[in-house]
Amino acid sequence: MRRWAAAAAVLVCAAGPAAAFDFEPVAPLDTAQVDPALLKNMLGAWEIRDKAGKKRCRIVLTREPAIGGMGIEIDPQCGKAYPAMDDVAGWRLLQNWTIDLIDPLRKTRIRFETPDDRYVAFGAAGDIAGMDNLLKIPDAPAQKPRR
Repeated sequence: MRRWAAAAAVLVCAAGPAAAFDFEPVAPLDTAQVDPALLKNMLGAWEIRDKAGKKRCRIVLTREPAIGGMGIEIDPQCGKAYPAMDDVAGWRLLQNWTIDLIDPLRKTRIRFETPDDRYVAFGAAGDIAGMDNLLKIPDAPAQKPRR
């Protein structure tokens, strides 16, 4: 009996971290039917923050094609605040303005939904640990060329 319990514990531990979060399927947003100004507002700089606002991760959502979605620029320091961000390679815009951050295998790692008036993170506890919300921030001003 002890051997069976030990084997079951090993299987549960081994399957835990490798098991993917089970996201509810959401259809892509039909961008052809959306006001271009609304769509343009989705692009650009965003920031993932914790509740206290001390841990921050700046990302830029682009319209450039990427494997399984569109391109994303991630501040290199994001992985320190939120380790799962080191695995993010792109993003998708889904119905209800849901934002999925995807890995190179096109799997959703982190989903941001708006159940109220702000974007809230959903996903595996280890992936979204500390993430409180996603906020649109002003794009960084273009730097003047040096002469």
